[in-house]
Amino acid sequence: VGVVLMIVVSLMDPRSVRRLSLAVFVASLVGLIAVHLVGADINGARRWLSIGGHSLQPSEFAKPAFVVISAWLLAEARDRPDMPAQLLAILAFVSFTGLLVTEPDVGQTMLVTMVWGALFFASGQPLLRAAIIAMAGAVTLIVAYAFVPYVHGRVDAFLNPQPGAWTQAQKAVQSFTAGGLFGRGPGEGTIKRVLPDAHTDYIFAVVAEEYGVVTCLLLVALFAFVVLRALLRVAEEPDASVRLAVIGLALLFGLQALINMGVNVGLLPAKGMTLPFISAGGSSLLGVALTAGMMLALTRRRPDALRLKKPRLIPTIGDR
Repeated sequence: VGVVLMIVVSLMDPRSVRRLSLAVFVASLVGLIAVHLVGADINGARRWLSIGGHSLQPSEFAKPAFVVISAWLLAEARDRPDMPAQLLAILAFVSFTGLLVTEPDVGQTMLVTMVWGALFFASGQPLLRAAIIAMAGAVTLIVAYAFVPYVHGRVDAFLNPQPGAWTQAQKAVQSFTAGGLFGRGPGEGTIKRVLPDAHTDYIFAVVAEEYGVVTCLLLVALFAFVVLRALLRVAEEPDASVRLAVIGLALLFGLQALINMGVNVGLLPAKGMTLPFISAGGSSLLGVALTAGMMLALTRRRPDALRLKKPRLIPTIGDR
C-alpha cells in the first residue's frame, strides 16, 4: 500500500501536491481532535484512533502535509506582503503542535518545530523573528520537562541512569557491541527479545546486532544520500514554494531518521519515533511513503513547453 501511495503521489504536479496536502492536513487535524475524544490511552498518551480493528495515528499523515502547506504560505508571505500568509503559517504551526503536545507527543512536536523553524529561516524572514521562534521552542522544552511527568522521567533516566538498571537504551547500545562489525547473522540476535519496541523504536539496534555496524553505516549513508540528493535537486529551483517544500520534506525525513538512530546509540533520550522505511508500523510507513512521494513529485524533471511542441510534418522555407 505504501509503494502504491508513493508512486501515485509522485506523478502529481506541484499544484496537485499542495491541494492534496491541504486536504490531508485538514483531515489529520480532525483526526487529532478525535484522538483526544475517543482515542485509546496507551502508556499515558492518546495518539491513536481505532478504525476497523486497526490503529491509525493521524499525526504521521499530518507531518508531510503540514510541511508543504507551511512552505507555500511562507513563500507567499515573502512574495505577496498584502496576504496574511505568515500569520496563517504561524496559526497552522500552533494548531498542529498544540494538538501534539496535549496528546502528549513531545518527540513529534520537537521534530515538527525543528523543520518549521528551518523553513521559517530558509524563507528569508527577519533573523529577529527566527530567534524568537527558537526561544519559544526552548521555552516549550523547559515547560515540557517541568510539567509532563513522562518527559521528566525520560530525560532524568537519560542524564542520570540508575546504577545496575538495564534500561531500554542500555540494551540497545549493547546490541552494537554484541553485533560487532558484521553481526551475528539474520535472526541470530538475542537482545531484541528483551527490547519491548525492538520492531519499531529500536529496530536500528536489532540491525546492529544481526547485521553489524558496517550495515548500520550503510543505512546512515543511504539516508544522507536521499536528503542531500533532494536538497541538491532544488538548489536552482525558481519556484520558492517548491524549493521550501522539498527542503522541509527532506529535513523531515532525515531528522526523523537521525533522532531514531541517535536514541538507539544512546545520544538522545527515548522519543518513540520510528526509523523511516525500516521500522514496522502502518501509519508510520504510510506517512513516510507520502513524504517520499511528495519529494519525488516536487523534484521530478518536467519537459518545458518548447520541448513538448511537435515539429511540422512538412518544413517551410522559414524553418530552413
